[in-house]
Amino acid sequence: MEIYRDPVTLPCGHNFCRGCITQAWDHQEDLQEYKCPECQQIYRKRPELVRNTRLRKIGEAFQSAETDQEQTEVFCNYCDFPVAATKSCLQCETSLCDHHLRKHGRSGGHTLLPPTTDLGKRKCSVHKKILEYYCTEDAACICVSCSVIGGHVGHKMMSLDEASEEKKKKLRNDLQKLMTETEETEKKVQSLEERRRKADCETDRVIVLFRDLRRWLESLEKRVLSNITRQVQYYDDVIRQLEIKKEELSRKMRHIEELRNMTDPLTVLQ
Repeated sequence: MEIYRDPVTLPCGHNFCRGCITQAWDHQEDLQEYKCPECQQIYRKRPELVRNTRLRKIGEAFQSAETDQEQTEVFCNYCDFPVAATKSCLQCETSLCDHHLRKHGRSGGHTLLPPTTDLGKRKCSVHKKILEYYCTEDAACICVSCSVIGGHVGHKMMSLDEASEEKKKKLRNDLQKLMTETEETEKKVQSLEERRRKADCETDRVIVLFRDLRRWLESLEKRVLSNITRQVQYYDDVIRQLEIKKEELSRKMRHIEELRNMTDPLTVLQ
């Protein structure tokens, strides 16, 4: 219900502050589903948040305008309660509403300005006169006395309006450069965010791949170990059989040896 801060767009087209929608979805993490607070559309997988650049610029401009309005509001110095000032008098260094301005209008020779709280800054700190000129050599606003008897005698000067226009022209050029640089930076950010999303997808793919590899390796390990176990059991069986055969052969060899050593022919032949 407030001004958007870092707005993002959901696939359904509704916009939210990145922090707000992230906080809302964090609470839905256990449900394994994510809802759009506006239309209640359900997403089984957490959607990617796409930055809404146009809406963000509108929000920033609105916030800046509100801040400027709050900072520049000036009240009448003569009213007992806050009343917006219509003009400020440079000589009196006061701000006046319409009612008090009519009374003040009888004072001749006073310079009236749009409402401001910085009246003291519009006068020379040395001669206490109105600043009317701009010294281009010292880049300073000066009064008439500064240009005649002050420290700016003989310097090149311009009227405040002329100097202001030149300054605004330079600022316009600077602003254009900054806007161009901002757009380029925004493009780079979007490009990097796209790469980051691809990297996240690649991370998920690699995780799944290696998880499947681990499962396959575990299955292969079990099969190989099972085959080896069967082979070991086979070898054990064969060894036992051969040991039995060896014992039988040894017994026969001993018997034959005994027969060979007998001296009675009849016993040998029987």
